Formats: sequence, structure tokens, C-alpha cells
Amino acid sequence: MKLSELAARLNCRCEGPGNLEITGVAGMDEAQAGEITFLSNPKYLPKLGTTRAGAIIAGPEVDTLGKPAIRSDDAYLSFAHAVEIFYPPPRPPAGIHPTAVIAPGVKLGRNPSIGAYAVIESGVEIGEDCVLKSFVMIYSGVTIGHRFFAHSHAVVRENTRIGNDVIVQNGVVIGGDGFGFVPRPDGTFYKIVQAGMVVIEDGVEIQSNSCVDRAAVGETRLRRGVKVDNLVQVAHGCDIGENSLLCSQVGVSGSARLGRNVILTGQVGVAGHLTIGDRVIATPQSGIPNDVRPNTTVSGSPAVDHDVWLKASAVYRRLPEMYAAYRKVKDLLAKPQTKS
Repeated sequence: MKLSELAARLNCRCEGPGNLEITGVAGMDEAQAGEITFLSNPKYLPKLGTTRAGAIIAGPEVDTLGKPAIRSDDAYLSFAHAVEIFYPPPRPPAGIHPTAVIAPGVKLGRNPSIGAYAVIESGVEIGEDCVLKSFVMIYSGVTIGHRFFAHSHAVVRENTRIGNDVIVQNGVVIGGDGFGFVPRPDGTFYKIVQAGMVVIEDGVEIQSNSCVDRAAVGETRLRRGVKVDNLVQVAHGCDIGENSLLCSQVGVSGSARLGRNVILTGQVGVAGHLTIGDRVIATPQSGIPNDVRPNTTVSGSPAVDHDVWLKASAVYRRLPEMYAAYRKVKDLLAKPQTKS
């Protein structure tokens, strides 16, 4: 593809020889002549002098050292679109594999692609252009919108509601039982029937081996545009706000409420029955025991304001020498005072 054609498809400005042939997309370190890369983070500016890429996707003000460029107001987003142009995600052909098991009365929209040994139980409705890869399991009473894509071994449990353009990766379980047990006098636990449901709104993606549990009553809801990384647990009765990101190994306890555009980075733990405001960021391994006000960044366990945590961390590193100084003062004060 010519550089000028790629720029036009990205709705960006071409700078340099428009007839330059672009054969693919790669990172700055891996790119070869004829490939295009991108620069969005200023810390990678020095790589412009060493990359072998034939062209750069960069912001309007970035000095690309004479390399041909596609100028974009959002280089990272344009790069993502370029990857999709050169490597469009494969979609299996429409059709139902003969080994798939589909209950009578299931409603499938146009152009379904149902893989080997997929199972769809009774009362299920799925919209147009769905893809169920091999061994996907859809329990009874599930309703799913258009363009649903479920990778192998994903499970959608009974009575779940899923919107349009939802992707679930391998091993995802949506609607498994919430962790609800009542202690009995003899020390054993009595299981609470989980009669609630899970609602997944439009544009959600849930990545491999993550779980979204249904509640005893009411619903667990992932709102529009939520993205869930691998190995995440969303417990019963949670409400995850629009366009929030739950990164790998996050755990959200029951009945927690997250606002819009919340980012929980790796291994963050959230206690139950609390509220996290809009646009909160929790840094890795934070433990959140209480409500968090909107537009804040928190760190540590228990989580505190990030600036406070930075100061406390700086002090923590100096504790050995501070303690040694304290011991010296303490020993000095403990010595008997002699009169001159």
C-alpha cells in the first residue's frame, strides 16, 4: 500500500514521498524498511534515530528526522487503525458445524458461525453475525445482541443478557454463581441460591479466564465499553461503570460500584459494598477498603492518595537509618547525667 493511500484511509496528512510502498506495521525496534511504526510517548524519541522503519506515524509537531511521516493528532489510535488495515481480524465463514448441539427453538440471527461441539441450550436468542468458536457453551434463557464473538471454551450461564459488539476470550465464565454462603451454628455453610443475573452492555470485551458472577438477587452489570483483562474476578452484584478498565488479576468484591472511566491496574483489590467515583486510577497492587472520591489516583494497601503514598514510600526506605538515629538519641537520654 502506498504511504499516501494509507494516510488517506487513516484520515491523516501524508508527509514525504506518497508513493513509498508500505508493506506492514511494527514497533520501533522491530520495524524493517518498508514498514511503518508510530511514536506517541516522548520517552521513545531517541529511537527515531535508530529505527529502520520506512515511515513514522507521529504527532504534528514531532521532528521525525527527515523520515516520511503520517501526521496524526492521536498517533497511537492511528497506529491501531493501521494494524487493522494490514492485519484484519479473521472471521470464520458463516455456517453451523455438524457437531454443534442447538436446542429446538433457539433463535439465531443472520450469518451465524457456530464451531465444532458448541452447545446452545433452550430459550436462547442471538443476534446477527455471531461467532461461537468450538466448545462454547451458552446456557438456557440467554439473550445476546449482534456481532457477538465468543472464543473457545467460553461459558455464558443461564439468563444472562449481553448487548451488541461484545467479545469474550477463551475460558471466560459469565454468570457463574456468586460466592454466597450463610454460616450455620455447627460451623458449616449453607449455599444461597444465586437467582440474579448478569448484564453485559454494548462494546464490552472480557479477556481470557476472567469471571463475572451473578448475584443472589438483582444483577451484576458491566456497562458500555468496559474492558476486562485476563484473570479478573468481578463478584456478584457489582456495577462497573462505562469505559472502565480492569487490568490483569484485579478482584472486585460483591456489590461494589465503580464509576465511569475508572482504571484499576494490575492486582488491585476492591472491598465489597463501596463506591469508586468517576475517573479514579488505582496503581498496581492497591487495596481499596473504602469509598474513593472521583478524579483521584490512589496507591498502597490500604489505598491512600497517590501523593501521600509517594511521600510515605520515601520515608519507608529511610526507616532503618531513622531508627538507628532514634536508638542513638534514646541511648544518650538513658545515660545517667553526671554533675560537673
